[in-house]
Amino acid sequence: MRTSTALAVAFGLAALTACKQNPQQNAAENIEANAENVAENITANAENEAANIQANASNEAGAIKNEAKNEASAVKNSAENKANAVKNSESNSTSNTAAPKKKKY
Repeated sequence: MRTSTALAVAFGLAALTACKQNPQQNAAENIEANAENVAENITANAENEAANIQANASNEAGAIKNEAKNEASAVKNSAENKANAVKNSESNSTSNTAAPKKKKY
């Protein structure tokens, strides 16, 4: 939008000034206006590309962060499950073992 507005203004000014100038001055101003428009387009494209790169980097960082959280949760859950299994097997082995009977004399 900004580029098209600048382009319209440049052409309007060129048309107004063309009435009072010779052909060489008109050509020079047209060349200058075109160069400015090209420069503005390049700048706008670079800004858009930079914004896209930044957005993509942010998205990738978020995805990596989520993946790390998921992996950490999986490791934690696995460790808790193993700890519970060890506790359960220990309590099962102690409850299954009968206390030795004392002999009476």
